[in-house]
Amino acid sequence: MKEARLDLKELIAMGVGGMVGGGIFSVLGLSVGLAGHAAPIAFLIGGIIAILTGYSYSKLGLTFRSDGGSFTYMEKSVKNKNLAAIGGWLLLVGYIGTLALYSYTFGVYGTAMTGNNNYTVELQHFLSSFIILLFLGINLYGIKTASHTEVIIVVAKLIILLLFSVMGLFFVKESYVLPVFNKGASNLFVGAALIFVAYEGFELIPNSVNEMKSPEKNLPRSIMISIIITIAIYLLVSFVAVGNLTPDKIAKYKEYALAEAAKPFLGKAGFILIGIGAILSTASAINATLFGTARLGMVMAQEETLPKIFSFKERTKNIPWVSLTIISLLTLILVNTADLTLISSFASLTFLLIFIFINFSAIKLYKQIGIKLSYPIIGLFLSGLSWVILVVYLWNENKNEFIWLGSFYLAVVVSELLCSERRVLNIFRKNVNKEN
Repeated sequence: MKEARLDLKELIAMGVGGMVGGGIFSVLGLSVGLAGHAAPIAFLIGGIIAILTGYSYSKLGLTFRSDGGSFTYMEKSVKNKNLAAIGGWLLLVGYIGTLALYSYTFGVYGTAMTGNNNYTVELQHFLSSFIILLFLGINLYGIKTASHTEVIIVVAKLIILLLFSVMGLFFVKESYVLPVFNKGASNLFVGAALIFVAYEGFELIPNSVNEMKSPEKNLPRSIMISIIITIAIYLLVSFVAVGNLTPDKIAKYKEYALAEAAKPFLGKAGFILIGIGAILSTASAINATLFGTARLGMVMAQEETLPKIFSFKERTKNIPWVSLTIISLLTLILVNTADLTLISSFASLTFLLIFIFINFSAIKLYKQIGIKLSYPIIGLFLSGLSWVILVVYLWNENKNEFIWLGSFYLAVVVSELLCSERRVLNIFRKNVNKEN
């Protein structure tokens, strides 16, 4: 029986579902708070970076055709194995950051929907932790969410967001959206950098290159179409949110501003509808991200980029239980010790670094992959500029968060170098044993 292959529609659903995850439900308030009326433009800037980097991903994916995706491309582009491995570690912790963002969003919306103003912080932490532990248990047990269920969830959240956008357009107040640049151009770029994590997800499409129908056509098309659809959704959603909420309300309800933005034209039902969309979306995203990230950790361990313990699997099932457990514990620590700004900053900074690395890889390998140099060069410049802008913002606004993030990245580098030292020692011991 011939094995089923992923067609263009399924690949686009994968990309859109990955990007329009739990992030948009929570980071919208951050973007509006910084960029003001120009929040839609901030999302557009992020989308342009995603399109340019997506072009690099499509060329790299077609050339190397590896399930390792980003990690493989980074390995191919640099001779220094430590540098490639650090990129792999960053990819892993970037996904931990997105897991924390999704679980944080689940906790915030779950708490808001209870309507209970008592013990909100405690309830939020409980729900955020509960959803991570729930899917840890599900993944350890070996239950996989059926693909058709995932598709239904993706379609459901898109319908909810489109319903919100189309109905909300009729209630947009001119005084809420003009002047466009009410908070200045500098805040516009900070807003774009801070919410960049909302475009994380399309880079998973090339990982399935070996399961695609006509990858030469469908890989680049699926990446571009999914990013364009996502940009359109974000532009509509952010414009309607800005046009229906005052700055005071956005600041007050920052973490679930999208749900509050539905109240003026859909009432309490709109709040509940957006809340349900957020809960469904984040739960689905946590399950898929945890499943994929644990296996990334296992593959990296098998290639001796992570400690060997990450590759340990359950005897009767192909389940990387150690990798699952460690990643879940790190997510629990992050989501229970950091606020929304720090979590979003951490995830956005990390994926901007990954995209810098990917565009650099495309530039380095441009002859081999057959890419026009102008696209990855512009992508590298914009990714790098966004990263610098966000770093400067964090330094000026909250030095404690800046130090925390800097310490975390330093720990990643040190951990890789220590792991590398063990690899060197193991190779040395093997050579000594062969000689003896």
